[in-house]
Amino acid sequence: MYNVAIVGATGNVGRKFLDILEKRNFPIKNLYLFASKKSAGSKLKFKNKEILVEETKRDNIINKKIDLALFSAGATISLKFAKIFVSIGSTVVDNSSAYRMDKNVPLVVPEVNPEDIKWHKGIIANPNCSTIQAVLPLKVLEDNYGIKRIIYSTYQAVSGAGMDGIKDLENGLKGLPPQKFPYEIAGNCIPQIDIFLDNGYTKEEMKMIDETKKILHKPELKITSTCVRVPVLNCHSESINIELKKAFEINDIFQLFKNTKGIKVFDNINELKYPTPLMVSEKDDVYIGRIRRDFSIENGLNLWVVADNIRKGAALNAVQIAELLIRSDK
Repeated sequence: MYNVAIVGATGNVGRKFLDILEKRNFPIKNLYLFASKKSAGSKLKFKNKEILVEETKRDNIINKKIDLALFSAGATISLKFAKIFVSIGSTVVDNSSAYRMDKNVPLVVPEVNPEDIKWHKGIIANPNCSTIQAVLPLKVLEDNYGIKRIIYSTYQAVSGAGMDGIKDLENGLKGLPPQKFPYEIAGNCIPQIDIFLDNGYTKEEMKMIDETKKILHKPELKITSTCVRVPVLNCHSESINIELKKAFEINDIFQLFKNTKGIKVFDNINELKYPTPLMVSEKDDVYIGRIRRDFSIENGLNLWVVADNIRKGAALNAVQIAELLIRSDK
């Protein structure tokens, strides 16, 4: 049994941590909940018990014995508090961007690179939501055919921007102006997620590029990305175009995906079967459809990939990392 802490417990992902830990019957001895000063003093339910939310501050952390800390409170909080948890013997699974590209911190998707947890030094990074769902099929393709180039086009839900993103969609449907996004999101698509960088890409686009290379251990991989915010409440969708190094048969691709843990193939164009956000919401798996050859290049492949960005794209992946950790303890 383990003493577990959740930092950012009252947010979307923090609440999903609680739900998933309970449903997967994670072996918890004591559960500690941390959030901002504003949320401190509130209570959250876990296994029919109400647990007090404490303010995330050093004095509330160092007097506890915590084996595992799940963070989802933003990069600033992770940079300030993750190492405090490590100093008291905790292993931190961080859902922010704070440590993802730190060469001393493993970036892990359990179905893809579980071996990387072995070299952690107290902190393990959870990848960006849009990267997590992409690398499951990409890992299978890399292992079997090799990948030459990837083109990402994403259609990302407002829940990826937190409660403020959800409120912008809800308020926009009522005709109110946006507070979170630069333009109204209701009835619109915004080709910007996060800030623009000097190279013309957004931070989100570069996250996908850099994180994919790190997770697949392919720093030389050629990748480009365009990330778009769409008026969908939950679940990110991605069109992924891949140029493979070796020739393939499309039926073999279908079979590979069907035999891969964490992937659900939902693809039958004769019956109009392909994954959509409404269908995939609250599902654990990454759903793949529209699997087809790209005839414009040699060994080209197109995929349509949909996953719940709060579940597999954040909370579930972090809990799966935690499960890897406890299995490695045995």
